[in-house]
Amino acid sequence: MSKQGVELFDLTGKKALVTGASGGLGKGMAGALAQAGAQTLIIDINKEVEKAASEIGAKSLCADLGDIDALPALFDKAVAMLGGLDILINNAGLLSRVIFEDLPLDEWRRVINLNLDVVFRLCQLAGTVMLHQGSGKIINVASMLSYSGGYTVSSYAASKGAVAQLTKAISNEWAGRGVCVNAIAPGYMATDMNTALIANETRNKEILARIPKGRWGLPSDLGGAVIFLSSQASDYVTGTILPVDGGFLAR
Repeated sequence: MSKQGVELFDLTGKKALVTGASGGLGKGMAGALAQAGAQTLIIDINKEVEKAASEIGAKSLCADLGDIDALPALFDKAVAMLGGLDILINNAGLLSRVIFEDLPLDEWRRVINLNLDVVFRLCQLAGTVMLHQGSGKIINVASMLSYSGGYTVSSYAASKGAVAQLTKAISNEWAGRGVCVNAIAPGYMATDMNTALIANETRNKEILARIPKGRWGLPSDLGGAVIFLSSQASDYVTGTILPVDGGFLAR
């Protein structure tokens, strides 16, 4: 690749905030940003967040993102620690496996709050910085269940379908003001969230049979996509939902 091509993906000096990144996909994306030169801060309720940050060369905050009333103060603290904000990755999420007729309203609200309400609010807060400076990249994390309904995960499917549409709606308003808003839709990934599926021999075989790449995805598989959507290489890409799924949707 030419020097000019390399520079398109260079994130040196950029300030990146990644939520839900003490492990799994979030840690994988945060690590890729840090390797590309971004000053990165990760937020997670898990106390392992400090250890994860040290492993990838990032800063960290241990906090409950689900406390939506506390988000403005938490966001301001994160931006102050970074010294600005150029990239926001809304990765924090929650999955609840319950058959629909038994799903408690409180559990529904808990999933919708973290997966959708928090994304909505953090996008708004990021806008206060990015719209003022006339530039910024927001990447929300959608899902294969942004496209289909899944099974026993109705609250998660509803939230991720909404994240995809919210991404498009924000992009329509902000693209002309310098802020690109996109989403990544990870395929079936070998993370803690999918432990039950991987352990289910029947479902595991069904899933693998539909993935042309022939394997479950890994957190590292999201690295290229997140760097692309965070860099100047994607300055004319906005309002898109980018599947990183090993070909699952095309099958």
